[in-house]
Amino acid sequence: MLQLAIIGGGVAGLSAAIYAARYGIECKIFEQKSIGGQIVVSANVENYPGVPGPISGFDLIQNFEKQVKNLNIPTEYKQCVNIQKNSEGKILSFDDGSRVEAKAVIIATGASPRRLNAKNEAKFIGRGISFCATCDGFFFKGKNVAVVGGGDSAIDEALFLSKIVNKIYIIHRRDQLRASKILQEKAFSTTNIEFLWSTVVESVNGDNKVESLTLKSTKDGSVSELKIDGVFIYIGLIPASKDFCPPVLDDKQGYIISDSKMATNIEGIFVAGDVRLSPLKQLITAAADGAIAADSANRYLMGLE
Repeated sequence: MLQLAIIGGGVAGLSAAIYAARYGIECKIFEQKSIGGQIVVSANVENYPGVPGPISGFDLIQNFEKQVKNLNIPTEYKQCVNIQKNSEGKILSFDDGSRVEAKAVIIATGASPRRLNAKNEAKFIGRGISFCATCDGFFFKGKNVAVVGGGDSAIDEALFLSKIVNKIYIIHRRDQLRASKILQEKAFSTTNIEFLWSTVVESVNGDNKVESLTLKSTKDGSVSELKIDGVFIYIGLIPASKDFCPPVLDDKQGYIISDSKMATNIEGIFVAGDVRLSPLKQLITAAADGAIAADSANRYLMGLE
């Protein structure tokens, strides 16, 4: 029986694996697609401590992966679709029909941004389309950008960007915001923010980078074009938790609930990174979550012994 199964090979999962190996825990990473997670598509990372940057997300993850390989931590590429508890530990079921028994589990499957489903959207992710103003806002200093969304995240990030960029167009499909009143008031009083109400993005245009958006009115169907240098999309995240909740407890949006030690409601199952209910979703918090989860798993395993 495996001591620790880590589900997910993003920053949280890799961090958990590194710490687990240093504790002497026999662990294995199970990853559905490829190592790295969301950060792989980021063209530049400059806010990770110890990396003066800029460094691409791909190159940063290569460094994580080298550490994992140097510690002889194995990775299997398959999707975990179920976790069941038995008298001895946990039984993980995978999409290829296989099963793995483990004494402890760390869920680090992350979350993915909701997409606009606009034409050419996938082409420009990392080349003008971003899902993180904190990560990428600096690269649009003095330029004109669009923020798509009308909730707290969209308005909060627009306010952050307003101190960096020249002008922000907030594109919202409705005629009023869903954000909290205090955020709305701040946004309405910020001079370089303009609202485009009842509008959706039909197409993202450009050659090698974003140059404009094709917009459509949800009221009369009229079409217009907006010259723009970048687009920040905040229409929600989709946590990759559906295969584990229930029995693992989640909130209404699907984020797994844990305590400060990353422990879930199921003994021996821990969580780390963007799939966890947390106030900030950044590389540094994912790495920290992974380290804490590994420490908690180690304490749990020591208790079993």
